[in-house]
Parts: sequence; structure tokens; C-alpha cells
Amino acid sequence: MNRMLARLGMGIGLALSWIDSSYALDSYRFLHVTIDTPWAIFVFLLFTIFAPFVLMAVLVWRYVERRADPEKKQAIQAEGKE
Repeated sequence: MNRMLARLGMGIGLALSWIDSSYALDSYRFLHVTIDTPWAIFVFLLFTIFAPFVLMAVLVWRYVERRADPEKKQAIQAEGKE
């Protein structure tokens, strides 16, 4: 297993050594900040951070109602109607 990983590492190292360094210099053109950058950050955060929290809240709310005992549910409903 170690020999296989060592050979794989050497192969990846050789493949990466043949890459032209001009590709690294050319990648800086994608790092410019424009007026669309805040919107891109907002959309990224919306889908990666905020959406799972909303989904978690909906699922917790849904399953809490399902697991409630019928007797407790009736008692809660009776208290609310008084």
C-alpha cells in the first residue's frame, strides 16, 4: 500500500512539475473585485450557510409536532381554548 501511494505521489509530482508557470500568473485576472462581487458573496453565503439553517428549523418544527403525545397535545389544545 505504501509503495502504491509513493508511486502515486511521484506521478502527481511529475505531472505538476510540467505545468507552465504562466498559468499561475494568468489566474490573477479572475481575482479582480467588481461591483458584482458583494452580490456573489451574498448568494454564496445564502446557499451555503443560511439555507441549511432554514431547512433545519423547518424539519425540527415538523418532527416536534409529530412526536408529541396525544394526551399532551389535547391538554395543550384545551389550555389554549380556555
